[in-house]
Amino acid sequence: MDPVQAAEPSAPPDFLTHLSLPDSSEARLQSGADGRSLPGSWTRSSPEHATILREGVRGCLQQQCEQTVRILHAKVAQKSYGNEKRFFCPPPCVYLSGPGWRVKPVQGQVHQAGETGPTVCGYMGLDGAAGSAAETQKLNFEEQPDSREFGCAKTLYISDADKRKHFRLVLRLVLRGGRELGTFHSRLIKVISKPSQKKQSLKNTDLCISSGSKVSLFNRLRSQTVSTRYLSVEDGAFVASARQWAAFTLHLADEHHSQGDFPPREGYVRYGSLVQLVCTVTGITLPPMIIRKVAKQCALLDVDEPISQLHKCAFQFPDGPPGEGGTYLCLATEKVVQFQASPCPKEANRALLNDSSCWTIIGTESVEFSFSSSLACTREPVTPVPLISTLELSGGGDVATLELHGENFHAGLKVWFGDVEAETMYRSPRSLVCVVPDVAAFGSDWRWLRRPITVPVSLVRADRLFYPSAFSFTYTPEYSARPGPPGASEPAADADALLESIHQEFTRTNFHLFIQT
Repeated sequence: MDPVQAAEPSAPPDFLTHLSLPDSSEARLQSGADGRSLPGSWTRSSPEHATILREGVRGCLQQQCEQTVRILHAKVAQKSYGNEKRFFCPPPCVYLSGPGWRVKPVQGQVHQAGETGPTVCGYMGLDGAAGSAAETQKLNFEEQPDSREFGCAKTLYISDADKRKHFRLVLRLVLRGGRELGTFHSRLIKVISKPSQKKQSLKNTDLCISSGSKVSLFNRLRSQTVSTRYLSVEDGAFVASARQWAAFTLHLADEHHSQGDFPPREGYVRYGSLVQLVCTVTGITLPPMIIRKVAKQCALLDVDEPISQLHKCAFQFPDGPPGEGGTYLCLATEKVVQFQASPCPKEANRALLNDSSCWTIIGTESVEFSFSSSLACTREPVTPVPLISTLELSGGGDVATLELHGENFHAGLKVWFGDVEAETMYRSPRSLVCVVPDVAAFGSDWRWLRRPITVPVSLVRADRLFYPSAFSFTYTPEYSARPGPPGASEPAADADALLESIHQEFTRTNFHLFIQT
């Protein structure tokens, strides 16, 4: 069942939830004048306000008018010393996606005649920096073939005067006309002095790369920054791009399975392992390859130590002829090809490579912020954007509460199940608790339904700013039969068996949580 259709109500808009407040006067006592709840108190909107807001939330869910800001960056950054500037590689980039960016401006915000160019511009720098022009880079967004807007900060670096071991990137977005959209922060980035040349130990996994993590690969000929090319995907094909980089999920593959069937394994990736690279955006994969350590432009065939950040590596295709150097993943200008290596004449466990088949590997992070301002009656920034990481259900049946764990929570947020507002309690910036609305809010025939109802979980700020999430909540059916007319025959035994089997498929609490990906 489609989540939006499942949320269509046939119950009155002012239905009561499990722990609803006795009257609206008590609700006003437990919330501030701006609609923000006091810590430890249950609050919900008044029936009149909730009815209006419900129509707006329903429109947001149906029209999917959200806006998404995605920041993509490396997990580690190499420090610059003296007058040198080691620009972050791969460079931090920002993607703006979602139909909300293309919505025409409302009345009173119409662009001036002849005004062209992007509707938003960005500025990126390091948190805690002085904020001078030299430390903040302007991002010029360009529209991609997939309708996303793309911007890249190519000249950011951290100097040796900055003694921090970790930092975050700060992105400031400003709409045309000067109104600030918000300030967005990246994940934490670890500062390193240089790539570790020591053999990595699993006792210190800080710089190791685990199976299932995200990585980026780039090639730099003769250590020249201008020659850097990144492994990427364009038009369904792998390319070596000088402009954009892609994040890939690095999986350990099982060597004992047949070709084309490589279930991923857990653990840290070691040299000599069979791995597979999967593009995080398109899902396109390269064939399984053996990852090799590179030293002095040679692939080391007998090394099995853990892989570390910013190591030089090569990717060998496993089906090469025996006794030869093997074939390796290589770039030729913008194309990704295979390179036939030759055996090292002096050392048997080495293969001679060319520059274009030597890659640098680095872990990557991404953070995504989604919101919709189509309901909002404010010019305040959309940040901080609340991010939900996990859901925790307590209770079940007639009374259940749901705890949201995440970050950037505040007292002005309410939890919504589809287009139904839930009573919400603010606990801390990392915890919100809400009462699961009665399933009767989603349809009067619930007691006789034989299929689950799934509704999206979202958050709404006090000024009607809408924050969608990747989480959904599923109500599962109870096995009770619809009462028939007087004199009607009893349902067949096999019907009871069917209802019993449906009931057994779901949890004892009659609720089930899952993430939509």
